[in-house]
Amino acid sequence: QDWLALKPQEPSPSQCCGSGCKPCIYDVYEKELAQWERAKAKQDKSLLMEKKEQSNNSELNPDTFTAFNISSVEQLTEDTYQYRFELPGNSSLRLRLGQHIVLRGVVDGLEVQRAYTPISPGNAEGYFEVLIKHGELLMLASGTGLAPMLPILQSITADEEDETFVTLVGCFPTFDSIYLRPLLQDLARYWNVRIRYVLSQETSLEKLPWSYQENTYAGRLDEGLLKTVINSCQRKPFALICGSSAFNEDMKRYLKAAGIEENSWFVF
Repeated sequence: QDWLALKPQEPSPSQCCGSGCKPCIYDVYEKELAQWERAKAKQDKSLLMEKKEQSNNSELNPDTFTAFNISSVEQLTEDTYQYRFELPGNSSLRLRLGQHIVLRGVVDGLEVQRAYTPISPGNAEGYFEVLIKHGELLMLASGTGLAPMLPILQSITADEEDETFVTLVGCFPTFDSIYLRPLLQDLARYWNVRIRYVLSQETSLEKLPWSYQENTYAGRLDEGLLKTVINSCQRKPFALICGSSAFNEDMKRYLKAAGIEENSWFVF
C-alpha cells in the first residue's frame, strides 16, 4: 500500500497541451514510472530521489522538470499576469529563438502542463518571465438554459491557447433529468473546467453514481450555495446566466449580494 501511494499517476488526455512538448507529460510519466518500478523492485525508496545531471550552460533539462521559485507576480490587465521565476545565481535559460518551456503545476487538485514562450531575454541572468492569462467564467444554467453554455464551453476546451477557467453550475430537478450527461462528463475532464450539479427534487445523494456525489448538491441554488461556489473560484468571475425568468432574477440578486456587479454578468 505504501508503494502504491508513491506510484506516479497516469495523466489524463486533457492534461496534455497537444503542442508537441519535449518532454510531453506522457514522456515524464513513463520515466517516473520506470524509476518507481526500479525502486520498488529493489525496495529502496532513495532511488525515487535520483536527479538527472543537468547541462552546464542552462538550468533546464529536456528530460525532466526542475522546480523554480516565483519571485514576483504583476497584474498587467484584468486577466493577464506577469510571473517572474528565480534562477540560481546568475544562470540563464539560454533558449534558442522560437523555443518554449513547459510549466507544470497543480490546479484544483489536477496536475496541469502548459507550454509558454518566455518574454524575458534568452540570456537574462538570474530570472525568467512568462505571461499567463487567468480569465474565469461562472455559468449558471437551469434546465434547457444549459444549451447556450455548451458552445462557449466547447470553444474554450477546443482552443489550446485558451486558459479560461470555467465553473458550470447546472440546476435540474433530478439526476435523471440532467441533459447530455456523457458530454458534460467529458468536458469536466479538462484541467480548466469544473461542473457542479444542483438537484432540487433529490433528497439524498447516496444513490447517485460515486463520480457525481462529490460535485452534486441536493436542494436549490440559493444565495448561500452560490456564495460558496464563487468563493471556490480562482478569482472574481464573469457570470453567464440562463434559465427561467424567476431563475435569472434570483441569480442576479444572489450575484449582487456576493459582490459581483451588474457589469460582470450576462443574461441570455
